[in-house]
Amino acid sequence: MPVLKSGEVLLQVLAAGVNNTEINTRLGWYSTSVVTGTNVVSDNKQQAETQKPDGGWNIATPFPFIQGTDCCGRVVAVASGVDDQIISSRVLVRPCMRPDGFGSMHNIWLGSDFDGAFAQFVKVPATEVFKVTTQWSDAELGSIPCSYGSAENMLHRAKVVAREHVLVAGASGGVGSAVVQLAKLRGARVTAIVGKSKIGRIREIGADEVVERESDLVKILGEESIDVVVDNVGGSSFDSMLKVLRRGGRYVSSGAIGGPIVNLDLRTFYLKDLNLVGCTAWDEPVFTNLISYIEKNQIRPLVAKTFGLTQIAQAQQEFLEKK
Repeated sequence: MPVLKSGEVLLQVLAAGVNNTEINTRLGWYSTSVVTGTNVVSDNKQQAETQKPDGGWNIATPFPFIQGTDCCGRVVAVASGVDDQIISSRVLVRPCMRPDGFGSMHNIWLGSDFDGAFAQFVKVPATEVFKVTTQWSDAELGSIPCSYGSAENMLHRAKVVAREHVLVAGASGGVGSAVVQLAKLRGARVTAIVGKSKIGRIREIGADEVVERESDLVKILGEESIDVVVDNVGGSSFDSMLKVLRRGGRYVSSGAIGGPIVNLDLRTFYLKDLNLVGCTAWDEPVFTNLISYIEKNQIRPLVAKTFGLTQIAQAQQEFLEKK
């Protein structure tokens, strides 16, 4: 059982989602020696054995270690300095924490920098738990923090507003589908890039137009047709993403599942006055926005399947298969 320090709370974990982050860390994908997408690394059984010291999220991953970035839990105990009125409350944990305050970009993550929610109990700072009032199931709530938080942060940092045209790469994934919903909530026009089998599902959650993943993006959309690109795929499509951006457009990313190495023509970047925005540290309004969206039923949880805690290896494998 975790031992609490001042200012912390103990949670019984009710549900924990699976994300790319846990798999990337387990495989050592964050190492600069890795130049391929997550799915390619997972096929190379030697990768985990040859993990470099920089393969973890911020540093080499400490072992033994408990992953789990998403957490829906119930408060069962509090340490000194914490109001005990929160005991028994169902809460979500903000996984991206800013220990030096929001004036600094320094951030640490639940399940990456310290033990996370793939456990029966987890301890976290009391400042990072948020009560939520909703009829959603534990599993539905547990699917929200990382994917929807990352999506909300990217749209917030890109300053997306009504009537802007937003292009979403990898729109069928957890983050991508969240971006579609949250961009529509802002009144944006959304074009989603997905595989053929996912077109119907993405239209159901609000995409205005859908482009098949293997299509010629520039030919279909036209150059300078997009205000904001939200891209957690990267890889070979990066050059096309910049071509379809209008002058002064914004490209925002918090991942690179298709590969971290891209082809960048700096002339396209500076001649079009583009803004490239990297998003790891969440801004302060992000998580409170999410809680509000949930309580107002303004977003939909998308849970594909649930697993028991002892089935985490199977859950990660099925997640990687992207079916």
